[in-house]
Amino acid sequence: MSSFASSRGAISLILALLSALVLIGISETGNRQSSQALDRIEASTRTRNDVNQLLQQVLDAETGSRGYLLTGDPRYLEPYNAAVADIGKTLDVLRRSYPPEAAESATLSQLTRNVQRKLAEMDISVRMRKQGNEETWKFVLLSDVGKEQMDAIREQAGQLVKSATAAMVTAQHQVQRSLRLARGGISIVTLAALLAFYLYLRQTTRLKRADEQQQAALQQERDLLETQVRERTASLAQLATHLQQVREDERGHLARELHDELGALLTAAKLDVARLKSRMGEQPPEVLERLRHLTETLNSGIALKRRIIEDLRPSSLANLGLTPSLEILAREFSERSGVEVACSLEAVELDEDRQLTVYRTVQESLTNVGKYAEAQQVDISVRNYSNHVEVEVRDDGRGFELQAVRPTTHGLAGMRHRVEAAGGRLTVHSRPGHGTRILAMLPKTGGSRGESEAEAPEPAAIDSPS
Repeated sequence: MSSFASSRGAISLILALLSALVLIGISETGNRQSSQALDRIEASTRTRNDVNQLLQQVLDAETGSRGYLLTGDPRYLEPYNAAVADIGKTLDVLRRSYPPEAAESATLSQLTRNVQRKLAEMDISVRMRKQGNEETWKFVLLSDVGKEQMDAIREQAGQLVKSATAAMVTAQHQVQRSLRLARGGISIVTLAALLAFYLYLRQTTRLKRADEQQQAALQQERDLLETQVRERTASLAQLATHLQQVREDERGHLARELHDELGALLTAAKLDVARLKSRMGEQPPEVLERLRHLTETLNSGIALKRRIIEDLRPSSLANLGLTPSLEILAREFSERSGVEVACSLEAVELDEDRQLTVYRTVQESLTNVGKYAEAQQVDISVRNYSNHVEVEVRDDGRGFELQAVRPTTHGLAGMRHRVEAAGGRLTVHSRPGHGTRILAMLPKTGGSRGESEAEAPEPAAIDSPS
């Protein structure tokens, strides 16, 4: 299809170029031929005018000479002399118009001789009249010689005029042929241009149709891929949520097992040690020291068990509620890490899953602060709104570039997924040297993430944490 379209495009381009070249050639040929024909028409018109002018000058000279001969009035000699002077100039012009190889040059030679004879006859008559020789000039005047010469002059002048007229007609026919040729050529070129334009339009239409089909196929493929991506993303999100829920259930089960079984064992061991110690009398200091050490070890084991249970499933969350649990978490973190923690916690009403989500978000944020932030101050706040709850953890640590976070870092991704699975939204802002701010917004009631975002207002000025 592509090679066929390319060949059709090449044919259209070749036709267009040939049409342009032919049109230019026709225009130049017609212009040259028309210019030559017009030049010939102009030259023939000028020659015919010169012949007519010569004939008129001869007639003027004859009229002036006859007037002088009949009246003797010298005033008639003025037009005669002027005509005689102009006749010579006109003959020179005619000689230049007809080169020696021209067919009319013989006729012009005869005309020249007859004009000269007529001028000689008139000159003799005028001289005889001036000298008073009446018989001579009257004889010349009354003879047929002058009439014969004038008839010959008229005939030869008529031949030259006829020849010039024929040349004009031939040139006019040449102009008409050039015009017909130009018209026919332009018509042909126009048809060729229309054909090329038609081929171009058809090719363009086909290319456009093919492009539309290709775009439709690509769009269909993109839609299919987007559908598959959405389905796969939803499946992975469901799987991650399921795995997270399973992990929380396992942690809760393990916490209960530790609390029930291990707690009972450690408590029983501690009671046995206390019973033995009370029944033993005076014993060596070494035995008493061993009993004291055993009691301390059992107490450390019970504390370790309690801490592990609290990490797995905080009992304070179920027994005391969200706000006291966060206060205990903040106090223990401050005692363990030496970082000052300030809490601003409003009482909120959330279900058990969302309370656990808030608790885990704060817990993971404090863990990151202890590992990476090198902070001196941490602020924890929980704000209660009509439709949603905002949880914010802000530190004054070293911060980081969000774009530089490695894909293998799952802490922030885990928090974001946990919050989004609860229908909320997690926002992280950080800059090197300006600390980190983690803001989670969760709806109070069940709903999709889109519904919670529609209800929750955008937090103000969160792009530049201080």
